[in-house]
Amino acid sequence: MATTTPVFPLLLLLLLLLSAAAASPSPYLSPTTLFQNYQNMLTNFKIFIYAPAKPFTFQNPVASLFYNSLLKSPFNTQDPNEAHLFFVPFSPDTSTRSLARLVRNFRVKHPYWNRTLGADHFFLSPAGIDYSADRNVLELKKNSVQISVFPVISGNFIPHKDITLPPLNPSASVISAAPENASTMSFLGYLKWDGETESNFAEELKKDADFLVDIERDSLDQVGNIQTSKFCLLFYGGDVAWMMEAMALGCVPVVIVDRPIQDLPLMDVLRWSDLSLLVSTRGGAKRLKEVLNSVSEEEYGGMKRMASAASKHLVWNEEPQPLDAFHMVIYQLWLRRHTIRYARRESV
Repeated sequence: MATTTPVFPLLLLLLLLLSAAAASPSPYLSPTTLFQNYQNMLTNFKIFIYAPAKPFTFQNPVASLFYNSLLKSPFNTQDPNEAHLFFVPFSPDTSTRSLARLVRNFRVKHPYWNRTLGADHFFLSPAGIDYSADRNVLELKKNSVQISVFPVISGNFIPHKDITLPPLNPSASVISAAPENASTMSFLGYLKWDGETESNFAEELKKDADFLVDIERDSLDQVGNIQTSKFCLLFYGGDVAWMMEAMALGCVPVVIVDRPIQDLPLMDVLRWSDLSLLVSTRGGAKRLKEVLNSVSEEEYGGMKRMASAASKHLVWNEEPQPLDAFHMVIYQLWLRRHTIRYARRESV
């Protein structure tokens, strides 16, 4: 049986975090609002989960972890009349036709969908769903909150409505054992490279002694490489799973991408624009180096502290803990609970 978090230890934790957030700089968009709302969420938030058509599992590890945590969550209610939001469970390999049938069934068999045309519903799709000519799937896509795994395929994410799950980093457990400030900074930037993404750009970086390029399969000391680098470089769409580890170790994340992105995890909570950098591949390694060197030591110190503080909310636990990744995703759902409920017209 799911249990709620003890109130007094949680309040103490919230007060400590609020005190830390009050000091400049803060990684939060609105520290005071965050912690007040978070406590209200723990006390009041209710989610009704529809019974799935048949049992299924998510092969994606972080989607599976979120889904299983949600099923065991104390936020769940068996009374749909007290629910703020409704969760629509379906297998990630569900076809468009089957998805349309699912929504049609909600429309016919349950009153809740029609009240808002699905605006108080949410669903989990690791890659996100695309637009469809089918009315039912289009309503699900445009109205309901989609939760996907970061990063999301272009066109499958609607900013200000949809949510992404922070990546799951299997090696995150080594962070607690890593000594702080174990080494002096030897590199301007560290890139953990998959050997394929933006290969020309990566090859340029390899030729510059200020950058350390580490091909994943050859990595022997990732923690050491992070600790000896000022900035940690990530190709958007490549391997982003180690971002949380890098941030926790005080390495400022630099996302290399050629277009604006709005699907970063916890966009409603964290000030990503102040704790990270977005840099285009245009201009190559030379331009990247200019951008990184333009960050003053004062600015860098603030970004480093904010990145480290923000990383605490990007951690996934098998059993959810206060203010961890699971609870922050739920918090973003809580912020979306206010929807317009369309009054059903009575026939005259």
